[in-house]
Amino acid sequence: MRVLLIAATTGYQTRAFSDVTRQMGLDLVLATDRCHVLDDPWGDNAVGLRFDAPEEGIEAIVARGPFDGIAAVGDRPAYVAALAAKRLGLAFSPPSAVLAAKNKFLARQKFRAAGLLTPRYELVQQPTGPRRYPCVLKPLGLSGSRGVIRANNPAEFAAGFGRIKDIAREPSVLVEDFIPGHEYALEGIVTNGRLQVLALFDKPDPLDGPFFEETIYVTVPMQDAIRETTQRAVTALGMTHGPIHAEMRVNDEGVWMLEVAARPIGGLCSRVLRFSGWQGKSLEELILRHAVGEDVSAARLEEGSHAVMMIPIPRAGSYVGVSGVDDARSVDSIVDIVVTAKEGQAMMPLPEGASYLGFIFSRADSVERAVESLRDAHACLRFEFANMLPVVS
Repeated sequence: MRVLLIAATTGYQTRAFSDVTRQMGLDLVLATDRCHVLDDPWGDNAVGLRFDAPEEGIEAIVARGPFDGIAAVGDRPAYVAALAAKRLGLAFSPPSAVLAAKNKFLARQKFRAAGLLTPRYELVQQPTGPRRYPCVLKPLGLSGSRGVIRANNPAEFAAGFGRIKDIAREPSVLVEDFIPGHEYALEGIVTNGRLQVLALFDKPDPLDGPFFEETIYVTVPMQDAIRETTQRAVTALGMTHGPIHAEMRVNDEGVWMLEVAARPIGGLCSRVLRFSGWQGKSLEELILRHAVGEDVSAARLEEGSHAVMMIPIPRAGSYVGVSGVDDARSVDSIVDIVVTAKEGQAMMPLPEGASYLGFIFSRADSVERAVESLRDAHACLRFEFANMLPVVS
């Protein structure tokens, strides 16, 4: 069987999907945002795409067919996948649904129309006029909390607006009321419009601003209100097929859907999930089997508390190295530590940054122990940075 995977060249997950397809005996065809001028610069015979002009690569994808299934990693690849699936007659959410999911303003409109709890929001092109505080400013098309800034007064609003304009280069900024409460993330897969929940993650570190850097995810028992609200959000967006990653806040008023992305969880975080009651173990295998039409409804998350820390970047600089990794690995309940930063790589914290230093994985009998082990392991690590030279124009 042949599967088309659309992904970013630099994405962490592309290699994981490639490894799984080999184990499954599938024929994988990649389509990525590589140089479309040079012939096969990465030596993987992938279709070259431009995510800023997604329609241009569809015919090249079709020419490499036929395919038995299609999968995507990332928001922009998911939109290309939706366009390609429509052209190829493959199961995937329609382009209109994926477009609404990856645009925060369109998603807000869909959620409000469906009667979901929605903060007051507006598109703003100038940092002027009366505002309600606290509020949160967001770029429309970025993910991973990049460019998301809380403002408590007009001065913070003006500063945050300017930073987002520099980061995203978009004509408008989404401004919405700050939603107090506890934040969760849900991993699921949709078949014929129906949501199958794979995992619910708690985010134990407060996310109250001024920036919203996610650090720890830990699996917790499902809450019916979160499951039901996510299904309503999936329906409101028009999603029909494929993995979803949803984020929400919960307070005394109920469940406030922040976003539902037409993609799996990002980075290497999927490694924290292992499934039982089904022939596959990894999220990547589950997604690929679902893409080619197999029934994955029997998949269940293995028992225990599964947790991952996305190692935050403490300051801007050029990455030099890390010490204490062996000590961190010896912490009880730690499963693995993966440092993804490369020597000499420029690292930038949020809101401008778009990456992490690496990932720490733990598994324990309780949520508390899984989270504690991540914190203990992180405390063992010592990262070294060199100052970056200023850019001279």
